Amino acid sequence: MTPETVIAIAREAIELALFMALPMLAVSLVVGVFVSILQSATQIQEMTLTFVPKILSMFLALLLAFPWLMDKMVTYTRELFLNLPNYIR
Repeated sequence: MTPETVIAIAREAIELALFMALPMLAVSLVVGVFVSILQSATQIQEMTLTFVPKILSMFLALLLAFPWLMDKMVTYTRELFLNLPNYIR
């Protein structure tokens, strides 16, 4: 296994991890901005007002994106295991 192969596998894994985190991070960003605007308009500065909606929205996004996330992870793992003999050479 060459160093280039190891770097390519690691790069692919990191890209997949970032790609899989994107839906939850995007939802959290949108909800955070919305709650911040709401807090600015009403002048309510309660920390739980920002925390609870973000957690609930991220959980909902995870539930909705879970089949897609599992498909991506299973595909990556399957390809990694199928190409394992090629990597060893």
